[in-house]
Amino acid sequence: MRTPSSLGGKLILIMTAVGLVATIGITLLLAAIITPSFTTLEDKAVAAHVERTRAALSDYAANIESAARDYGDWNDGYSYLAQPGAAFKRASFSPRAMSDIGVDGMAYATPEGRVVTARWRDPAAGKDRPGIDAQLIATIDRTNIAQVLQGRRSGRFYARVGDSVAAIGVAQVRRSDGSGAARGYVVLARVVTSGQMSDRLKRDARIDLATIGDRYSVRSTRSKLVVAVPIIGADGHAVATTQLRIPRDISSLGRRMLLLAVAGSTVLLLLVLVVLRRMIARLVLRPLHRVESHMQRVRVSGSLALLEDDERRDEIGSLGRSFNAMLRQLKDLREQIEVQSFDLGRSESAVAVMHNVRNALNPISTILSQGIAQAAPIDRASIDRAVAELARGDLPEARRRKLATFVAAAIEAESTNRQATRRELEVGRAAMAHVLEIIGQQQRAAHERPALEVCDVSDIIARNATIARYSPGASIAFSFPAGPNLVMASRVILSQVIGNLFGNAVESIEARGTGSGSIAATIAKAGDRVIIQIHDDGEGFPPNVAAALFQRGFSTRAHKSGGLGLHWCANSVNAMEGSLRLGSNGPGLGAVAILTLRAGS
Repeated sequence: MRTPSSLGGKLILIMTAVGLVATIGITLLLAAIITPSFTTLEDKAVAAHVERTRAALSDYAANIESAARDYGDWNDGYSYLAQPGAAFKRASFSPRAMSDIGVDGMAYATPEGRVVTARWRDPAAGKDRPGIDAQLIATIDRTNIAQVLQGRRSGRFYARVGDSVAAIGVAQVRRSDGSGAARGYVVLARVVTSGQMSDRLKRDARIDLATIGDRYSVRSTRSKLVVAVPIIGADGHAVATTQLRIPRDISSLGRRMLLLAVAGSTVLLLLVLVVLRRMIARLVLRPLHRVESHMQRVRVSGSLALLEDDERRDEIGSLGRSFNAMLRQLKDLREQIEVQSFDLGRSESAVAVMHNVRNALNPISTILSQGIAQAAPIDRASIDRAVAELARGDLPEARRRKLATFVAAAIEAESTNRQATRRELEVGRAAMAHVLEIIGQQQRAAHERPALEVCDVSDIIARNATIARYSPGASIAFSFPAGPNLVMASRVILSQVIGNLFGNAVESIEARGTGSGSIAATIAKAGDRVIIQIHDDGEGFPPNVAAALFQRGFSTRAHKSGGLGLHWCANSVNAMEGSLRLGSNGPGLGAVAILTLRAGS
């Protein structure tokens, strides 16, 4: 991980990514399997709780219905509905009688549903509650008892009585033996409390007077489920709800199981990744590091010692054997090169010197060619005739003055032409001295490393600019910075290198075929190095062949097989502790030669 660009770092990153993807995949898979399963179990548990709650409510109402049916088969009650009397009401509607049968409210009603008498007692205080009596009567009045009974002798339903919910049982009033036509109905009411429902269901249950519909609903929190079971009234709609608070043990178990499964699979993946990393480091990375270390030792020492064979028969062992075979081949090639290097060096040096001499002789050839082709400024016969005519004594004065002026102009033109020729000959003599200096320096330094001295590269560029100015194939503009710019180099070799670069730039401009061009040299200092850049607007070359230009025999021009000049230049600059690079943006976009040398003191 500290070196992510290495093979080991990449393998660790890949394994880490695979582990993360696998962990996420396993987590999603387990979540897709475990979570729905436990959700289904929880839904089934909720449905079971709803059924038990409904069964408890039904049993509670069935008990009060049974009490009402027993109370309805009674001769005294049958007689009371025929002729109501105070004695029956005091005996049968007493608090003790209501307590014995376990009801909170009682009432007798006619077959039409009109309440004959009703009573509601407070079991806690043992007293009547007239207000609740009226609410019980109102509940009976708005209830269709015949619909509740549905042709049976008794029935049951739930209703809101005051601020309570009561289970109400209804039965026809007959004689004790069940004979006789029904003279009315007896109604018994028993309040359903939260405590009673909790005791019956063995759960935390609460009677809520708020209704949320005729179907049960489930509201969930992270730790509990709140199940609301409706309490259905006589009209088939809910009059209240029973709320159960159920701990989410199944969901908690599912979450714990999911976490344990994910944690277990993650730990297992981590163990597998650690083992894989150690195995890869032992079987792959360590042998590769041994090969790399051996290659570093070979590069530093130059000794082509063979890699110790560990007798492995896998791909790593094959790599080591191939590496040793390559070292043996390189050792044989090195011996062959050492045998041929001396003869090749002498031949290459001679060719390079002749190449540089040719570059230096180009200005002389150009000057001589221009001198031969240049015509005389004034025709010699015309001058002779003018002189002969001036020698005559009878020549008119006006004619004499005109001839004298002509002869003086001819002499001045001849003198100017002679001075120009003299300057060109001086340039040619300097170029010839440059050639002789190249030859002499080559003889002195044939077997020596070039001695470095402080040179003014601006002066050397100015001297070699003659190659560009006297180009026969194109008109070339030249510019370079003035002032001394000192570098550490061999003055003669540096002059040859710069002359060669100028010659190549001129050939590039001529090959472009425009008839004109420009060469610009710039000099910049960067720390203890001086950077000389020579830009031309010649034909250029593809950027991908820049390195190949320094190879022997390589040329970008199909009609040439040169390349020795740049090859020699690069080796010479390297010998002077510098570097030479070539660059171009592409064919037709010119080129640049970048020469870097040590700065002079």
